[in-house]
Amino acid sequence: MVSSDLTPVDDAIDHLVGQARPIARTETVALADSLDRVLARDYMVPADVPPADNSAVDGYAVRAGDLSGEGPLPVSGRVAAGEAPGDLKPGTAVRIFTGSEIPSGADSVIMQERITLSDDGITVNAPVSEGQNIRRQGQDLTRGELALAKGTKIRAQEMGLLGSIGVAEVSVYEKLKVAILTTGDELVDPGQPLGPGQIYNSNRFTMLGLLAKAGCEVSLCETLRDTREATRSTLERAAAEADLIITSGGVSVGEEDHVRAVLEESGQLSLWLMASKPGKPMAFGSIGGTPVLGLPGNPAAVLVTFLVVGMPFIRACQGRGVITGLGERLPAGFSTESTSVRRQYIRARKSMGDHGPVVTAYSNQSSGVLSSACWADGLAVVPENEIIGLGDSVTYYSFAELLE
Repeated sequence: MVSSDLTPVDDAIDHLVGQARPIARTETVALADSLDRVLARDYMVPADVPPADNSAVDGYAVRAGDLSGEGPLPVSGRVAAGEAPGDLKPGTAVRIFTGSEIPSGADSVIMQERITLSDDGITVNAPVSEGQNIRRQGQDLTRGELALAKGTKIRAQEMGLLGSIGVAEVSVYEKLKVAILTTGDELVDPGQPLGPGQIYNSNRFTMLGLLAKAGCEVSLCETLRDTREATRSTLERAAAEADLIITSGGVSVGEEDHVRAVLEESGQLSLWLMASKPGKPMAFGSIGGTPVLGLPGNPAAVLVTFLVVGMPFIRACQGRGVITGLGERLPAGFSTESTSVRRQYIRARKSMGDHGPVVTAYSNQSSGVLSSACWADGLAVVPENEIIGLGDSVTYYSFAELLE
């Protein structure tokens, strides 16, 4: 059972996704600049791809029926890629290259490695079947069908597909504008000397990297002082210029944790405390109508909570659909000693064991140990109220797919 004070992870994700308001602002960008952007409209296929039958290999275009006779087949022409193919003369072959359009009358292409060439023509040294080595018109895309749907995140392959249908400029959603606010009087920017009781602000840079990978634009990046008024004024200022505010720290139960208190006093707090380890002191609400995702303050907890809860919310705000089928079941190369009412996300890596892939865990799973995430490639999940033994099946998520 989960404590009544803690929201189950799945319920927390459902709540955040349900509160997401997909961004409506769009812009047009050059296809070359569209990587990692999100399509703002459907793209239909204007013409067949490829537009005509073409050769899949370097070789010779023939009519298969012409090969029944004895003796070489004369070569009557040559077609390079980009040239008009013309007609195949009966009883002859045409030299052809990969990507070249198939001449009218030809129904097969013989790979050049399968023929012997002489002054009299070509002698075929392998069986020939009608249609072999021909890429048919429209085999990739057919005119009028959907090429890519609205809400698709553009990867390199989507860029290529858009190019294949002649798209030079792409309609995409504007990037989600995110304000990053790290809390704590103890925080010092890297490059400055540390005083007594001070630490370097690592969370800022973790979040900058995560948001860049997520295709977001950081509109504000500041450190909050540990006072109620400074927290309130900065949150209100951030709300006026950002689509989303993400904080780290300030959402627990300490006297200097002001983010949660300000949301309760001046905004709305709709979720606090999640049954996750790490990530328990996670908060979600809004101020000035702008959603606020309050992450924990410990460095590893910031990373895990962002990936597990923050990314589904960001994807929904970007107008993207829910990604299904993430993770894989693998044998555990680690064990746990006791159960927890919280779902545990173990910093882990997939490696090869004696009998195939296994998931191994970093030795120190403290939420303050960020080096564990640098060693790891992903997260292994220990369900609530379960103990994992060596060899037990666990779900493993790679960092790459969680950030997709």
